[in-house]
Amino acid sequence: MRNAVAAGLVAAAAACFGFTGGPPQAAVPPPDTLHVAPDGRGSACSTHQPCALTTARDRARALVPDATGDVVVELQGGTYRLTGPFRLGLQDSGRPGHPVVYRAAAGQTPVLSGAARITGFSRVDAAKNIYRAKVPAGTAGRELFVNGVRADRARGPRNPSGFSVTATGFTTSDPSYTSWTDPAQVEVVENNAWKQMRCPLASITRSASGGSDLTVDPACWNNNHTAVPNPSFPFNGAGLPSMDGITWLENAHQLLGTPGQFYLDDSAGYLYYVPRADEDLATADVELPVAPELLDVSGTPGHLAPVNDTDWRAVYTGSWGHSSGRHLGDLGADVHYTSADGDAVSYTFDGTGIQVLSETNSDEGDADVYIDGKKVSTVSGKGPERLAQQAMVSVTGLPKGTHTLRLVKTSGTYLLVDGFTVIPDVVAPVHDLVFSGLTFAHTTWNAPTAEGYVDNQAGVIWDPTTRTPTRIPAAVQVHRGARITFSDDVVQHTGTSGIALADQTQDSTVKASSVTDTSGIGVAIGEVDDYYQTEPALMTSGNTVSGSVVQFPGQEYQDAVGIWVGHGRSTVISHNDVGYTPYSGMSIGWGWGWASNCTLQAAQGLPNCLHGTTYAGGNKIIGNHVHSVMGALFDGGPIYTLGGQSAPSEFAGNVLSECIDGCNMVYHDEGSSLWNTHDNVVRFSNGSLWTNLWTPSIHDDSIHDNYSDTAAYNNNGTNISFEQATVVTDGNWPSAAQSIVDAAGPGTMPGKTVDDDDLRVSYTGSWSSSGSRDAGDLDNGVHYTQHDGAAATITFTGTGISFLTETNSDEGDIGITLDGVSKKTVSANTEQRHAQQSLYAISGLTAGRHTLTVTKLSGSYLLVDGFTLS
Repeated sequence: MRNAVAAGLVAAAAACFGFTGGPPQAAVPPPDTLHVAPDGRGSACSTHQPCALTTARDRARALVPDATGDVVVELQGGTYRLTGPFRLGLQDSGRPGHPVVYRAAAGQTPVLSGAARITGFSRVDAAKNIYRAKVPAGTAGRELFVNGVRADRARGPRNPSGFSVTATGFTTSDPSYTSWTDPAQVEVVENNAWKQMRCPLASITRSASGGSDLTVDPACWNNNHTAVPNPSFPFNGAGLPSMDGITWLENAHQLLGTPGQFYLDDSAGYLYYVPRADEDLATADVELPVAPELLDVSGTPGHLAPVNDTDWRAVYTGSWGHSSGRHLGDLGADVHYTSADGDAVSYTFDGTGIQVLSETNSDEGDADVYIDGKKVSTVSGKGPERLAQQAMVSVTGLPKGTHTLRLVKTSGTYLLVDGFTVIPDVVAPVHDLVFSGLTFAHTTWNAPTAEGYVDNQAGVIWDPTTRTPTRIPAAVQVHRGARITFSDDVVQHTGTSGIALADQTQDSTVKASSVTDTSGIGVAIGEVDDYYQTEPALMTSGNTVSGSVVQFPGQEYQDAVGIWVGHGRSTVISHNDVGYTPYSGMSIGWGWGWASNCTLQAAQGLPNCLHGTTYAGGNKIIGNHVHSVMGALFDGGPIYTLGGQSAPSEFAGNVLSECIDGCNMVYHDEGSSLWNTHDNVVRFSNGSLWTNLWTPSIHDDSIHDNYSDTAAYNNNGTNISFEQATVVTDGNWPSAAQSIVDAAGPGTMPGKTVDDDDLRVSYTGSWSSSGSRDAGDLDNGVHYTQHDGAAATITFTGTGISFLTETNSDEGDIGITLDGVSKKTVSANTEQRHAQQSLYAISGLTAGRHTLTVTKLSGSYLLVDGFTLS
């Protein structure tokens, strides 16, 4: 028997369709299928009267307790324009085995968009072809998309000459900058090693020598130049690239003039844009993102982070001391300590639990734990080695309210207190939700406009005020979820990251989905500040990203990666295609050498041992195709691991290719441990090391049965079981390696365009790849050869194909073979360079599998840019 709310819904649906009694006719959907349209206003949520998305959410919430199967919210096609996120909480959860499903109606494409569509452009500067449209005054945004293509904020040339660093920013002898209007809107951007840093200007003034002084916002200058955050392990490594140059200047009206660039004057309420050659602003779809988030799925509590032992709520009684200079890995680089039995610390908090961070060591002993005056346990800090930031006390499951913890030393030489983590609410994940066939597009993140971008690494940044670690926010966010599934979804064109499974989300999945063109990370899993956890319910675990396409992340914040995993257990990253990244393709793990013991840290040459633990382990990075990486920054790779694993993890069956610059192909970085790295294929490494284990804190890894087109490697790790890769030349991969290539990635990529780095394309002979050429290439990269007889082959299913290449004066003849039959010779020789030229096309083939081969016959170069299929 359904509850009263559900019964009311049945009655409303029956009245809508003219029923006065008896069961509904077959044409009427069951009451646990709700229907939504972009302009839905009704409350019935029926096929003929679809309701609004929030109404359907509330109806679904009421149906769950009595539903016999899944509760389905079906979205019709169209654009759902949001100014804030669609929110789902614990009360919106489904049941194990019977989730609440938000899905696209059959054959429909619902788009949840955070953008305002801009119309009414008129040309205001004929010389520069600048157009302008009115927007509401105060409209803030950092991104613009025109006909689905990202525009750039107005920016100057790369690496402008003539600037030098001053105490407050930069100076140049060029006086023209002083004429720029609204200098506080201008941003200085620098790419330095593996970091991108951004700061707004405070002013532009005439220098004493008649040039221009660019004064950077003082707080941002401090964070990015003068005093870069440096807590060290487990939050960052030893390298501290700082803002000491200008890669480009951004967001000045005076910089407008390049097609595809825009400027938003939020105070006056005008959007300026220079259209590309193929854009007609009278008909173009111009989308200005204004919402920071599209979907928020949140359980309780939210983010948990430790506070320091100096927190004002901590009351120390007895003869406690405070040490701030130990350099032993303490939270905040300090501890409170006592050597007197009976000394105590009290901490009053509001919540359902608390954890106390301490240190374990041979000279420490026991302490009694009291909650609200009642002893609940005795804990020990005694251990065989010094370990920092250990969760000595973990009390959970208290009734929500005000409680007081009291910790009393009872034995041993010392008791140390390093920090406290309050659990403010019941640990209750939002659970059993499915999102299928939905498109999420167009978000913005405006914090860097005022605060700058204070980078740490891989899209993990420093909060500019608290100087604690945080991340670029995501368009789709899950906070403390369980069994949340994203299937066949699209996340694209964001000013944020794409999808985040955050705050100890567990057993959740992103599968068969596409996350492309994000300003930040594509898919992020886990946290960086929960390394100390001992409570399984408070760990990130059991999450999967599989069969998905993650491409073009970091389009604004170029340190971001395609897939990022912090501390996590039993994470599976399987058979994805990750590519076209400005930094690494994937970044797995955190903490640097934190989990490596003091002997290993000393062997690395570190002056202090900052040693603790992590719960990360049992992870699998399997069968992925990661390609065209490191397009802007340095010191990364296709798949980059960092920090220790507490249980064996696997890195196998991956195809890693097309390193653009400054990378290592299989990159086990500082502290990486317990990885079984085998049966990977490394190709088009472009002179990179096929693997790099550069320092002794990398330990107890097994490297075997891999294949590479380069023999170069570095193994300076400790207790590494290392086997040199099978080295292959001229694309003559053995059958075992070719089987790995055939099995990698999500299968045949969607769409009719095949880029040159697609796994369907095989290269024989001597080939190289070149990316980020900015020469008009398809996806900004090509493969090329200088050797006659070198060939590229694609096997495809369809009725036609076109071969795309570049023509130029240094290119020559190309032989074309289709299904083993020589067809013709074409020439790529032209006086001037032309990108994406179709030199051979055929249609009308018998439907089925065909093989096309292009072979270099003459000239200095043959370039392969891609293929289009029909």
